[in-house]
Amino acid sequence: MRNSSWALPQLQTSAGCGKDSRVLLKHRSPGHSPLPSDQFECPCSLSRLTASSHPRLTAAMSLLLLMVSALHILILILLFVATLDKSWWTLSGKESLNLWYDCTWNTTTKTWDCSNVSENGWLKAVQVLMVLSLILCCLSFILFMFQLYTMRRGGLFYATGLCQLCTSAAVFSGALIYAIRAEEILAAKHPPGGSFGYCFALAWVAFPLALVSGIVYIHLRKRE
Repeated sequence: MRNSSWALPQLQTSAGCGKDSRVLLKHRSPGHSPLPSDQFECPCSLSRLTASSHPRLTAAMSLLLLMVSALHILILILLFVATLDKSWWTLSGKESLNLWYDCTWNTTTKTWDCSNVSENGWLKAVQVLMVLSLILCCLSFILFMFQLYTMRRGGLFYATGLCQLCTSAAVFSGALIYAIRAEEILAAKHPPGGSFGYCFALAWVAFPLALVSGIVYIHLRKRE
């Protein structure tokens, strides 16, 4: 055994570790130089590094999830107001029009007079697209919550991101049609003139936010 080039492995205490942490080192017998010490790492130092970085990673992920959820809720609120409120088009004076009722201000009775919505086909297309965008946004939020608690670690939120991208496409299409066909939609019952209302503006604000949200979801990876 004297001529053997390798001796039995020995347990050597690493200088950077505690007294109970040991590294299994192989060294040469007399006449051979020992292995370089930089080839060995202290396991307890690695554990300390992991333990110190884990709370920071958890805090960062928690903050990211909070921001993504807050953005999604903001988009939902914008779509609810844009779809259901009463100011897509503002006529002269106090008259305002929405997607569902044509409401005009009666100067005699000092009240709002509302009639049934127009039968214009373009207006119906805007109605369908705005309602669809609202449903898709709600569905994507439910999918996000479901995937957050059931998806395996390392998975991506593809379904949620795809739903949110469809939301942005729907609201963009609805707002674009209304912007191009507003005069044709209003020509049957109202004189020309007026301007777009705040609901129309909210729809355009919701579009880029939903687009950004969908892209973030697609690149978001679940971590423990």
